[in-house]
This record gives sequence, C-alpha cells and structure tokens, in this order.
Amino acid sequence: MISLRDVLDGTAGMLRGSAAPDLLFRRVWHDSRTVEPGDLFVALRGERHDGHDFVADAVRRGAAGALVEARWAEELANLGIPLIVVDDTLAALLRLASYWRRLFAVPVAAVTGSVGKTSTKEAIASVLAQRFQVVRSRASFNTDVGIALDLLTIDPNTDVVVLEFGEAYRLGEVRELCALAEPRIGVVTNVSYAHLARMGTIERIAQSIAELPESLPADGVAVLNGDDFRVRLMAERTPARVLLYGLSPDCHVRAEEIESRGLDGISFDLVAFGERNRVRLPLLGQHSVHHALAAIAVGYELGLTLEEMLPGFHDPRVQVRLLTVPGINGATLLDDTYNASPASCMAALSLLAEIPAQRRIAVFGDMYELGWYEEEGHRMVGRRAAAVVDRLFTLGPRARWIAEAAIEAGLAPERVWATDDRRELVAVLRETLRPGDFVLIKGARGMRMEEIVEALRAAQETEQGR
Repeated sequence: MISLRDVLDGTAGMLRGSAAPDLLFRRVWHDSRTVEPGDLFVALRGERHDGHDFVADAVRRGAAGALVEARWAEELANLGIPLIVVDDTLAALLRLASYWRRLFAVPVAAVTGSVGKTSTKEAIASVLAQRFQVVRSRASFNTDVGIALDLLTIDPNTDVVVLEFGEAYRLGEVRELCALAEPRIGVVTNVSYAHLARMGTIERIAQSIAELPESLPADGVAVLNGDDFRVRLMAERTPARVLLYGLSPDCHVRAEEIESRGLDGISFDLVAFGERNRVRLPLLGQHSVHHALAAIAVGYELGLTLEEMLPGFHDPRVQVRLLTVPGINGATLLDDTYNASPASCMAALSLLAEIPAQRRIAVFGDMYELGWYEEEGHRMVGRRAAAVVDRLFTLGPRARWIAEAAIEAGLAPERVWATDDRRELVAVLRETLRPGDFVLIKGARGMRMEEIVEALRAAQETEQGR
C-alpha cells in the first residue's frame, strides 16, 4: 500500500481531481491489461504504445488513480479518478521509487553479469527467505521500470530486497540503477560475449558490469565470481569489502569435490570461513554450483547458518531455466528455452552429457546479440555438441553454423538436420523421438523455442489420451 500523500511527495506531482490525502493505493502498476482494483496506474510512453491511451481501460479494471503527463491531463480529467500530473511519467516513477526505498532501512542485494543473473537472484532470494521477508525482482523485471516497481512493493514487513540488474545498452545504466536501488550487496556472476552487439567489445561489457561493485558503499560487500578473471579484477575497483566465490583455492566461499548426479542434482564440499561441509542440492548441472555459492555467500553475509540456507534450494523458483518435461514417444524434454548464449549452451550440453540416456539429442535455435562474435559463438556450440549428442537439430540461419561446426568436428552428417521452418522441425522431431531419448531444446528468446516444447508436449498428451 502507498498513500496519495506519498505519491505526491515522491513524484513532486500535482493533484487533479478530489481525493483524501490518506487515500491508499494497493500497488503501483504500469500495464493496463493486468491492473487490479485499487491500483495506481502509471501511463508510460513506450516505443510502440503510449500508456495514456490506456488510462480509461485501467479505470474500467478498477484503477483508483493514475500518474499522467501534463499534456494529457485535460483529456483524462473526466475519468472520475484522481490524476497525479507530472512532466514526465518515467522520471516521476523513478523519483517515487527512490523516495519510497529511502523510507525503509532494508538492505538491498543486486545481481548482475552476462549469464546466470536470474538463477543466481532466485537462489539468493530463496535462501534468504528461510529467515527473512524478501522482496525479489519479478520475472524479467530487470530494467529501470521493473526495478522501480519492485522497490515500490517494499513494506514495513520487508527485511531484505534482492534485485536483478539487466544487461545495459550503454555505459552508465548500471550506475543509474545503483543510484535508484542503493544496494549494499553487489553480486557479479561473470563476463561473457552474451549481448556483445549492445556494447561492442567484451571490455565494455566488463566496464558496464563493474559499475555495480564500483557503486557500492564502503560498508557494503562485493560478492564476486573468483573464477572469472574479469570479475576478479573488479575487486580492485570497489570501495566495499570483497567476498570471492567459486572453485579457485583462494575463494572465501568455494566448492571442491563436485559430483553431478544428472537430474538428481549436485553435491560438493562447501569450504567457507574455515569449515568444510558436504552438501547435496537439487540443482541441475555443474554450472549451477556457482549460483549456489553466490547465494550461500550472501546468506553468510546476512547472518544465516548453512542449516538455515539449504532448504531454500528446494524452492522451484531456483531452477528457473532448465525444466524437465515429458515429450512425445516416451522422450524426456530438457526445456531450456528461456534464452541462450554460447556460455549457457555449453553448460546445458555439459548437463546433457551427464544424464544417462538411450540417445542425447540437442535442438538449438539462433542466438542473438553476439555482434562480431556471432559466427564463432555458434560454431563453438556446434563443436561441443559433436562430442555430446547422438542427433542434432537446428532452427534458423545462424544456428546452421552450429550444424556445420558439428559435422566438421566429426558428427555424421546424417545425424544433423538444419531448417528455418518451425513446423517442419516439430514434424521431424515427432517422427524421430523415441523412449529413452533426452532432448535439450534451447535458443534465443526471440526464436520462440518454447513453442517447440509445447508442440511436443501437446503431441505427448494427445498420444496418452488415445
């Protein structure tokens, strides 16, 4: 809940219409399609749509007020709700979020990096939730708007906030998010070629990511992946205390004797602060060890015991990327369609290699935003796939490089099938899959690889219903 008085103070807006200053809004929201009764609707201008065109729709759904720009105030004045009038609704939303965040003396942990941000954020939040009331970034709310909306959900019961900072399009964006959220804990996962097209060089990617540890206060803590040399160098650029996590011997929180049990999870020796404990977690793939170590490092920083933290890893939200679902003809689908980069594809292939299967099959779609690394990134995945899979399928013009590289690396041409036609791919998979197959499906979000998963699941359900 947030009062009208706080909204006026936080946005520096003017009230148009009558309303009691102690009017309470249920939440602050920006999507008219999902407005609920009692919400304050924020009319944001986007690239394709202007939220002011949907204020009336928000009112029909129960919005109790709207944050609007001055040039629209006259036109919207007859809707029967109080209007908070400002010059720029985005700037006003960010001012309101900053104002609201400063009303609550709660620690904020922010997570950024090229790959693994969401999984790490969910692991941290779920671990901390074993003792604390946690506000966490919702879904892909990792831009300034999403972070502002999440900050506005803080209430007197909140103990800690865990936010994900998304990939920047320019230098300075991460620093601006830090000014908004004021994190005391900054977690950096890695620096890789994901989204290279946005920043141009991997050095600029690293420079952008480093803005998080650089922006931390002197009494904060930078939780850095000690196995990534670009991240490790950020220890020299932060005023905060540094905690390294990873597999390297000098990491403060590290894993040794890692054992992957395929779909049964992972186990490892956790070495931290002079203690060694064998832990077993229901996370998939050796790459998930780093998510776990980051979460444990933050948990220790906030005073949790290991015994308190471990149940948090059983939260289904921690395994946000790769899901195991039944497919047609008795095959098992490894749904990793959330997004794709060369690093995450390599990690997924490593997991596939660890799973006992009749046949290991990979279905890859194009990867986006790799810039000058585009062809080599795809070919690297193809070379790794040749060492892991029995059959390879690709979708899209860029993914053909994966197919070509796999053949060049020794995978028989008759075991590789490349197409640009989604329906044709589904049809071939329906004819190909059989019991005991494990099928990894992965690609850029824009490739809509989840539609392939859904088609194969629907076919399996139809098959069962006969």
